[in-house]
Amino acid sequence: MSLCKHCISGVRHEGVTEGKETQINGVDVYIATPTVDYPKDKALLFLPDVFGHKLINAQLLADDFARNGFYTVVPDYLNGDALPPDAFNDPNFKIMDWFPNHTQEKTRPTLDKVINGLKEQGIKEFAAIGYCFGGRYVFDLAFENLIKAAAVCHPSLLQVPDDLEKLLEKSNVPLLINSCTTDTQFPPESQAIADKLLGDGKYRPGYQRTYWDGCTHGFAVRGDLSDPKVKAGKEGAFKASVEWFIQHM
Repeated sequence: MSLCKHCISGVRHEGVTEGKETQINGVDVYIATPTVDYPKDKALLFLPDVFGHKLINAQLLADDFARNGFYTVVPDYLNGDALPPDAFNDPNFKIMDWFPNHTQEKTRPTLDKVINGLKEQGIKEFAAIGYCFGGRYVFDLAFENLIKAAAVCHPSLLQVPDDLEKLLEKSNVPLLINSCTTDTQFPPESQAIADKLLGDGKYRPGYQRTYWDGCTHGFAVRGDLSDPKVKAGKEGAFKASVEWFIQHM
């Protein structure tokens, strides 16, 4: 596995979080709960990038989903070993040294523990949104039809066209992809393949792709909001995701 430089850089977004850090089934999570009435049997799984569930950007986004009525759970599926925000300021740090302890064999069981714990609490339906590294897991959950709606933002580690063809074959989960101009993990060529395979009604559960000009991989969670195009992309991808979940949950 490998990631591009845009996966591992970004601007820290400041703010005061509104959720809480707790545990579900022994796994650390961040939970953002709506202050308005919401369906108690539904949850949104927010699957973060390599910086994990404690990154302020991720927690603020989870809070924003909760403000829109979604009970949002951000699991520490990285098993307490997310990258610190300044990891890549260390010239000796090598991302490929980190990956062996964060394969799906080691991370997916942790995610499943959270899902099972939520089911024990009465959650019957899930949606999922994944950012970068988390996008891979959203696809896997969709393959297994464990979720009712899926959204990904600049997904990483996908095999194109294989994963898209597998989605067509196995899944009944509607999919939203929020994409951008500069993204070696999900480049324009892969975006075009997704449209060709899934668009124009070919993927019957539902498919939509947004495209944010002038944005780079990571824009939807860690982009530089001083750039008007990045700000528009982050806000637009969030709005599209909220509308997608409202439509399909």
